[in-house]
Amino acid sequence: MEQHNSKPVNPLLCDPATGVCELPGAVQEHTHSVDVISRKPVTIVYFTDPICSTCWGIEPQLRKLKLEYGADVEVEYHMGGLLPDWSYNSGGISKPSDVAHHWDEVSKHYNMPIDGDVWLEDPLPSSYPPSIAFKAAQLQDKDKAVKYLRILREMLFLEKKNITRWEHLSRAALQAGLDAEQLKNDYEGHAATLFRSDLEMAKQWHVRGFPSVFITDGRGNKEFIYGFKPYEVYTTAIEKISPTIRKAVYEKSWEHLFQQYPTLTTREFTELSDQTINQSEVLLEELLQRNELVRLSTKNGVLWKRKHYN
Repeated sequence: MEQHNSKPVNPLLCDPATGVCELPGAVQEHTHSVDVISRKPVTIVYFTDPICSTCWGIEPQLRKLKLEYGADVEVEYHMGGLLPDWSYNSGGISKPSDVAHHWDEVSKHYNMPIDGDVWLEDPLPSSYPPSIAFKAAQLQDKDKAVKYLRILREMLFLEKKNITRWEHLSRAALQAGLDAEQLKNDYEGHAATLFRSDLEMAKQWHVRGFPSVFITDGRGNKEFIYGFKPYEVYTTAIEKISPTIRKAVYEKSWEHLFQQYPTLTTREFTELSDQTINQSEVLLEELLQRNELVRLSTKNGVLWKRKHYN
């Protein structure tokens, strides 16, 4: 595990070297309480945040896990509260515009499209509103809530949308198949309490940054993965927790992958299809020319969408 240092920490300065978005004032702990009731042999307890750039960076790993281990592994999402507000000054960041260049650098490091200009054009005052909206989405449907979180991240990282604004939260809800009116009612009601419960749980589990991933069998056995790690780290941890679990063989055709995930970055498609980046780029460009896909281009990368996906 990485050694904690005394340098000023800013949660929006996600360190590419460690692959971590660390919370200010967090103290390293070596023990973690585990109290999970698993419906499947293995539960991944995932502490994240809608605006965590490193969490965006591990989307390919999580998506592949669901394809290979989805029958035996359940992912449980909890919000961590990365940016309460701008009432602090640490780690060289005192205002939103300071984040813009950093996000552009992180994008290149993880090879996932992130446009930092949102912090120049329409900066977010906090990550709490989209976090509470996610808890509201979970009240309707946990699977649709995961889709909702993905759409919010695409809005933020690629479309430069301030996802604290209700117009974006509402539009994302409709795209995810949620009831936007019910989401608003829950957002203004019980969801805030659920979000506070997530924050308290994060403290109890000694979460000091994001992504924090706990792989557990629900009986107290656990493996902890902190920050950006290669896919093999996840598979090794899963097989250590539950040695009888085996990877499923899934279809790697572009049709199947885009059926499972209507939007994919170039890196995601590359990892899920087991091709090289060059092979993926050639195929994706060909599919674009055949009118099978549409392309959302940013200054730092591309998101591909199935043609009929809105």
